[in-house]
Amino acid sequence: MSKNKKLAQTKVPRHIVITAKILYLFSSYLAEKFARKLFFTPIRYKTPKREHPMFKNTNKSVLYVPTINKTIAVYEYGQSDKKVLLIHGWSGRGTQLFKIADELVKNGYSTLSFDAPAHGKSKGNKAMMLDFIVCILELEKKHGPFEFAIGHSLGGMSLLNAISRGLDVKKAVIISSGNNVIEILEDFVERLGLPIRIAQKMKRNIERKYGMEMESLSSDIAASEVEIPILAIHDNHDFDVPVHTAYEITKNLSNHELMITNELGHRKILGDKAVIQRIMTFILSK
Repeated sequence: MSKNKKLAQTKVPRHIVITAKILYLFSSYLAEKFARKLFFTPIRYKTPKREHPMFKNTNKSVLYVPTINKTIAVYEYGQSDKKVLLIHGWSGRGTQLFKIADELVKNGYSTLSFDAPAHGKSKGNKAMMLDFIVCILELEKKHGPFEFAIGHSLGGMSLLNAISRGLDVKKAVIISSGNNVIEILEDFVERLGLPIRIAQKMKRNIERKYGMEMESLSSDIAASEVEIPILAIHDNHDFDVPVHTAYEITKNLSNHELMITNELGHRKILGDKAVIQRIMTFILSK
C-alpha cells in the first residue's frame, strides 16, 4: 500500500474507528447500526474563503423537494438564459465548483447549484444518493431547462442516474465519479476497521428499508442508458475514488470523452486550469 493510500485511509477520525471496533467486540449488530448511521451522515465543512466570492454574488433561494420532504438551499450565479447545473459531492457544497462556475459565467452561461440535504446551508443531518438524484430532477422542474450539467464525485454518480431517469441536458461532465455502490460501502466499512461482513449486513438492511437493490445505483449501470455526450475526468492519484472507476463507467457510455490527469487528487482537480479548459472545449464544441 502506498503512503498516499495510507493517508487517504486515515481520514476517518481515530475516535470513530476505536468506537466502531469496540462496538464490534461486544456486538456485530451494534457495530453495523453504528456504521450504517455514519454512512448516511455527511461532514458539514465550513465554507473556505476561496468560495466566498461566488457565495456572495449568487441569488439565493430555497426549494422544497416533496418526494423526500426536504428543503434545499439553491444558488443562481450569473445572468444568462443558458443555464448549467452544478452538483457537488458527498460532504461538499453548492459553491465547491466555483472556478468552473466562474469560467462558465465568463463564457455567457449562468450556473445553478445547490446544497444537498444535510450539506452546506441545507437543513438535516442525514442524506443519501437518492436525495441527490431527486433534488436534481426537482431543480429541473422548477429552474430548468439546463443546457449542460457537471457533477463531482457522488454528484457525478447522481448526475448519470438522473439522466437515466429523464434529466434533459445536451451534454454532461462527470469529475472523479464513483461507480460501484457496493464497492463504496465495503471501502467505507474497511476504513472503520470493521470486517467485510458488516458491509454485507448494511447492504441487506438498507435494501430492506428502501425496497431497492443498491447495485442499481451504480454509475456503469446508469451509463448504459445514457446516450448524450459525456466527458469523464479523473486523476491517476485520486485515493478517495480510484481511477479504475472512470474506465468502468466509460466502458458503458455510448458517446464519451475521457481525460485522465496526474497529481491532482480528488478535489484539486476542480480548480485545475487544464481541466477547466477541457470542460469548456467540450461544452462549446458542436
